[in-house]
Amino acid sequence: MSVRPAWEVRENENATRWFDVRLAFTDGAHVDALAVVAGGCVGVEDVRAQPALSLDDLAVLADWIEDSLAEACGAGTAPEGCAGQGRRARPVWPRGAEGRWLVAQEYRAAQQDGADPVLAVMCATGHSRRKALRLIGQARDAGLLSPRRARR
Repeated sequence: MSVRPAWEVRENENATRWFDVRLAFTDGAHVDALAVVAGGCVGVEDVRAQPALSLDDLAVLADWIEDSLAEACGAGTAPEGCAGQGRRARPVWPRGAEGRWLVAQEYRAAQQDGADPVLAVMCATGHSRRKALRLIGQARDAGLLSPRRARR
């Protein structure tokens, strides 16, 4: 894995930095990515891989480059919150019955406020939409939320 600074744009105290990231595997495969760091957030702008990445591999690309990018980001004048904070930093969420109960609470609170309940669960857990829907389904199966459709 190699991370090299590509360029940096400064506006007042804020800086946006781009990095060239290369992952080389022992079997000859490699991934080249262009990552951008701005305001403590990391984004991947361009990815080239040989052989092509599957969608599952592409989804975990940020996890692969997270630590190396955080080290490179902290090496210079980085935006606040950049060094040592990964892209996937999420709140600790309990597992099991307690987690399902908390998901149900978040879901119901969002419904009462007229907000999107799935988005509320996503924000509370820090998980993707797919994982949030899975958690909501588990809460429904446990009887903590009403069934999605009434059976006839």
